[in-house]
Amino acid sequence: MDTIILMLGTHKGAFFLRSSRDRTKWELEGPSLRGYPVEYLMADHRRELTLYASVTNSFYGPQLHLSKDLGRNWEPVQESPRFAEGRGKTVARIWVIEPGTRQEPDILFAGVDPGALFVSHDRGRHWKEVHTLTDHPTRSKWFPGQGGMCLHSILIDPENADRMWVAVSAAGVFFTEDGGLTWAPRNQGIRAEFLPHHYPEVGQCVHKIMAHPDHPDRIFLQNHGGVYRTEDGGQTWEPIEAQLPAVFGFPVLVHPREPETVFIIPLVSAEERYVPQGRLSVYRSRDGGRTWECSTNGLPQKDAWLNVFRQAFTADSLQPCGVYFGTSTGQVFASLDSGESWAQLADFLPPILSVRVCLA
Repeated sequence: MDTIILMLGTHKGAFFLRSSRDRTKWELEGPSLRGYPVEYLMADHRRELTLYASVTNSFYGPQLHLSKDLGRNWEPVQESPRFAEGRGKTVARIWVIEPGTRQEPDILFAGVDPGALFVSHDRGRHWKEVHTLTDHPTRSKWFPGQGGMCLHSILIDPENADRMWVAVSAAGVFFTEDGGLTWAPRNQGIRAEFLPHHYPEVGQCVHKIMAHPDHPDRIFLQNHGGVYRTEDGGQTWEPIEAQLPAVFGFPVLVHPREPETVFIIPLVSAEERYVPQGRLSVYRSRDGGRTWECSTNGLPQKDAWLNVFRQAFTADSLQPCGVYFGTSTGQVFASLDSGESWAQLADFLPPILSVRVCLA
């Protein structure tokens, strides 16, 4: 694999930053899928390298597209995720596309608004709703956040495909260990400060969850009002935000080779969705959230009144690790030394909704 590609889903199409593996020079290409929000981009390496894109078409509704030539040409899949007639629900947005395990190379999952999970057994050409989650007994207590009722995070145990965690805003984290036949809420200890009872079974506005594949039960969580960690697959959560300047935020990122290294980008509050004091800062913990250090070298420290969305923070698997994020104001920043220093790769793009890496 000689090329690294940053896949940028934006409010007006998909853009690509391409570089050789030394990552010294980047070339911007795009837009493709132009004119429409591209909510998410994903590269599936399990068989033939295929890129998938979630596009919200203002006329046809949410659609999935695929590319076999690294994003230069796209075609819609045969059937995008849709609720069956009579279900009384409509897919408003496709938030995330997640490949299944390497042992099941034809399986893909998609998380959608309104709070539902879909599965494909033919590499994304056809999709079926996972009814057991949509019809969960606690469903009446789920409600949409400001971005809708989005299922935005899907974590799969790479050694056991029957074990999966999903996160829904605003409903919380749910876990299955039987391949989706049943789902259990996993929210004990997560605060829902906007509800009368601050620690309900469900109703938490979870913004993002992420885990290292070697430690699937150690999950990090950015909540509406806190940052959390679990060591037991979500049965209990503990707050880890004591040293942070703010507890609101959207993305959380785990280092691809260091399971205890985690990154977040705090925002002031739910009302002030920009970085504190207009100073863009990335916070890194090397000990699983027990202590935090602030990284600002190369980031704007004045009048940077911007936001980073939940899917717009990612890392590559090269050595040293590259860390990347895109902003609500159209900039892309990169650190090629695991967060020690930063450089700006692009500017003047549409608002960036997602950033993901493809090695080709």
